[in-house]
Amino acid sequence: MIRVLVLQGPNLNLLGTREPEIYGHDTLDEIHARLRVRARELELEIVETYQSNHEGALIDRLHQRDFDVSIVNPGGLTHTSIALRDALTGINRPFIEVHLSDLSKREPFRRVNYFTDVAARSIVGLGPRGYVVALEAVAEVMATRGAAS
Repeated sequence: MIRVLVLQGPNLNLLGTREPEIYGHDTLDEIHARLRVRARELELEIVETYQSNHEGALIDRLHQRDFDVSIVNPGGLTHTSIALRDALTGINRPFIEVHLSDLSKREPFRRVNYFTDVAARSIVGLGPRGYVVALEAVAEVMATRGAAS
């Protein structure tokens, strides 16, 4: 069974109350609950849903390498964290990047993205549904990698 880590960056613990006109009304717990249901349907195992407001904690979690693939929303670290990017590329595991909003339609500073070019896929602007789309992409990406082996 394919093991999936769902990694959430800074401030995503505020989903549901933080700028709902941009990020929606769903809480992180609600998003994670839907992911667990869809993972069972896709015969994937979610190892953990992990959120931290601390860059080093996210990096330490990735270094555990107890998963095959990850779904990552770096939050604001998208625009600043070479260290998180290096951790994602350094562990030799594919990841799907997710953003609730479309960063290309936001403030100019949000157009800097340190992850898109190294992600297996990037899913942006679909709101909370983007996480389920990412999980479905995990199944597709991992099936493709398995077929190539």
